[in-house]
Amino acid sequence: MRTAKSVVVTLTVAGLTGAAVSGAVASPPGDPALQRSLDALVQQEKFPAALATVSRAGRTTTLVAGSARLGQQVPVPRDGRVRAGSNTKTFTAVVVLQLVAEGAVELDAPIERYLPGLVRGEGVDAGAITVRQLLQHTSGLPNYTEYLGLDDFTKIRHRFFQPHDLLAAALAHPAKFPPGTRWEYSNTNYLLAGLLVERVTGRPVQEQITERVIRKAGLRDTYWPQPGDQTIQGPHPLGYAIGGAAAGDVVDATEMDPSWGGAAGQLISTPGDLARFDRALLDGKLLPPPQLAEMRKTVDAPLMPGWRYGLGLFRVPLSCGGAYWGHGGDIQGFETRGGATEDGRSVGLAVTALPGTFGDAGKAAEAVVATVDTAFCR
Repeated sequence: MRTAKSVVVTLTVAGLTGAAVSGAVASPPGDPALQRSLDALVQQEKFPAALATVSRAGRTTTLVAGSARLGQQVPVPRDGRVRAGSNTKTFTAVVVLQLVAEGAVELDAPIERYLPGLVRGEGVDAGAITVRQLLQHTSGLPNYTEYLGLDDFTKIRHRFFQPHDLLAAALAHPAKFPPGTRWEYSNTNYLLAGLLVERVTGRPVQEQITERVIRKAGLRDTYWPQPGDQTIQGPHPLGYAIGGAAAGDVVDATEMDPSWGGAAGQLISTPGDLARFDRALLDGKLLPPPQLAEMRKTVDAPLMPGWRYGLGLFRVPLSCGGAYWGHGGDIQGFETRGGATEDGRSVGLAVTALPGTFGDAGKAAEAVVATVDTAFCR
């Protein structure tokens, strides 16, 4: 879940670090490099904790570094639950594409067909924006998270948002560009994709994601928090964010109302489940071949060199050749990254703060991406 079009938040805070405890679980030969990378995320980039799950050649390895609680030596739960943020978008995209496969939705039809009279604003033409452009982030719709006041997190962390509140926040601002003319990340696209799912199926989007994706993929530690649930259920590390009385204060952001994430970023999961989801998706267990092929038709996504975006899915180049497919998520308290490759490798990684919470945002974000690369290429 991004709060701006940049791949990282541009907030910094200095001088607040926790005691580090690191360790590996069931490390086969070759994993020390990944463990060193996780340790570096804690020791150099000052993330309180880092968690990784790696599967290759039929073997799964779980690694952790740091502490589950800032300033204390508390073991990090193995494959603990975290807020998955924008990984939710891939789940939402899968449901939309399943509906395409069922003939209930046309990928290149205008969103006005499915959400008549709903999408209105300066420079916004719902008759010209297609379902594909929503899923691809080429709609030109303004990003609602830019207008919620998330930079002052403590003021909104316990507020419940209805989807139409979020849509109104976005559509109070003009369109960014004509549909299909460029790529720009906007959570509003997936807010509307979730509303489309509800209109077409007549059921809540969280129910559709649970039945059609989470259960089908066998994800035992992934769930959509119910209205009013501000906790993370099950074993989990604490997550930290900037947002206190003084500028630069760091707060425990573990408990929050995630309703502003919705179909764009509300899910809770684990690194292992996220890796399993990407593996199941790439292996064709969630979509028929034609819809999976549409999902993997990409456009340039200039967040980092070589990144491309399909329909709810990034293609990220690897230093060892080839690429992995996945998404990632940024939400107060947690960042997640990872995906799966054609040859059977899959990786899930989480850190317990957004880049920039404890140091340089750009450097920390690059370190997280580099650690995922190490996990695939070691």
